[in-house]
Amino acid sequence: MPKDRDEIVEILEEIAVLLQIKGENAFKIRAYENGARALERNSESLETLVEEGRLQDLDGVGKALAEKVETLFRTGELEYYEKLKKEIPEGLREMVGISGLGGKTIHKLNQELGVDSLDSLREACESGKVAALKGFGEKSAAKILKGLENLEKFSQRQLLSSAEEVALPVLEGLKKLKAVQRAEIAGSLRRRKETVGDLDFIVASEDPESVMDWFVGQEGVTEVSAHGKTKSSVRFEGGLQADIRVVSEVQFPAALHHFTGSKDHNVMMRKRALERGLSLSEWGLLQKGGEGDHESVADEAGLFERLGLEWIPPELREGGDEIEWAESGNLPNLIELDDVRGALHNHTKASDGRGTLAEMAAAADELGWDYLGIADHSRSSFQANGLTEERLREQVKEIREFNKKGGAKVHLFAGTECDILKDGSLDFSDELLAEMDYVVAAIHQGGFGQDRDTVTKRIVRALEHPSVTFLAHPTGRLLLQREPYPVDLAKVIDAAAANGKWIEINAHPVRLDMDWREWNRAREKGVLAHLSPDAHRPSGLAYVKYGVDMARKAGLAADEVVNTRDLAGMKKLLGVD
Repeated sequence: MPKDRDEIVEILEEIAVLLQIKGENAFKIRAYENGARALERNSESLETLVEEGRLQDLDGVGKALAEKVETLFRTGELEYYEKLKKEIPEGLREMVGISGLGGKTIHKLNQELGVDSLDSLREACESGKVAALKGFGEKSAAKILKGLENLEKFSQRQLLSSAEEVALPVLEGLKKLKAVQRAEIAGSLRRRKETVGDLDFIVASEDPESVMDWFVGQEGVTEVSAHGKTKSSVRFEGGLQADIRVVSEVQFPAALHHFTGSKDHNVMMRKRALERGLSLSEWGLLQKGGEGDHESVADEAGLFERLGLEWIPPELREGGDEIEWAESGNLPNLIELDDVRGALHNHTKASDGRGTLAEMAAAADELGWDYLGIADHSRSSFQANGLTEERLREQVKEIREFNKKGGAKVHLFAGTECDILKDGSLDFSDELLAEMDYVVAAIHQGGFGQDRDTVTKRIVRALEHPSVTFLAHPTGRLLLQREPYPVDLAKVIDAAAANGKWIEINAHPVRLDMDWREWNRAREKGVLAHLSPDAHRPSGLAYVKYGVDMARKAGLAADEVVNTRDLAGMKKLLGVD
């Protein structure tokens, strides 16, 4: 398949890292790094650049690199890239997944200590060899060991977004089979958990063997661990395991419910069935004693109704209060994706984004949004090309002019993602912050080097600032990469409530922060949520759907999420004209 701009940028960046691991000269490495940056910064259509032969007009893109970019754009494949991956031992390539371990460092460890696998890297750290290596030390060795621990801990799971990319084409393929009457995704993916361990598919069919044959023979299957008449298991490229179960159409509702889970939810449902003289299993409902045929219900709603409950959305089936809510008729009216009217936490090329104001506005327009907020990084986030006060004022002026000209149907709000400094003060002057439509406060540096009490006080002080609108990614976690920094979220939530601040559900698939489990307290305290795509490119606005998933898991209704307001409603909340 042809590659788009973002995919090509990622490949060029990966080539640069592989060349570093290989120990190639700095000039060659920089050529790929510069080429990636040039493609990122350019706002013209990549198709136009390729068709008109103008790739070499980009600063940093020479003839050879232009040819590679064109090949990737047209074919999606690049022989040089595939050959380079084969030249680098798998063990060294795996090390790239360790947070903070770059290509140059991997090359040095390989050349000077003979490290060529994750096991040998661990041994070198534990034996003191890494600490003794010039330029490293005990802290570096400890950091690498922590990275190894996280890599192993997280390697068995995948992000919700990544699992969905694998699962949806499989589901589509199943539904196209003539032998399939019904097919659905089950498991933690259906419950929209933030990470997924494996995939589960439930199918109703009178010809299960043909379904099994199709399932194990799919493109992308690298291993078939089981191939039965009604159950099969495979592993896809990337390591994700998938299981399929084929049942009769009568059994389908109960099987879908059972394999959707969670375990705690299923235990509660079985207990409720027993209290009513019934037995509930993956096969359906039986009268107590287990004799006779399973009761027939048309769908999951019928199953819940038989037990005196409203249908419980899969996102809520985690063994919490969902049974009590469904019994009393108090299930929350969960937010839907169509309820979202805009979002305020987004970035442009002015800092570390990959889109202009106009491009981001056009993408919001395509989503049917009423407004879009621009919140580029502040000056202390130098790694993200944070804006100085002067640059921010220029951007605000540009946004105001954009709105006056009517450059898009959406209205642009002028904001900033302002760093919370180590003492809890903010990165910009009070005067400048007061000029903004809104202020997103966030920790980007130092959170992991401070203790729980210090980090908590730091955030609370920021929430007490009159210009702050909401707190971004409250724990700094990166799913499957790093744990949250130490913070007392109960105190943070209390501070947000006391000061009338919102808390973000960062919808970027690697963050999904604040965690859905923490929202019971926030909701009880009256704290509103803001769903932020944290988009760094136009296509990134679509990430908001994962924020909706997390809001639904948190039991939030549309009115508990600020960006379900229309433009007039958002202006009123922000206190702007």
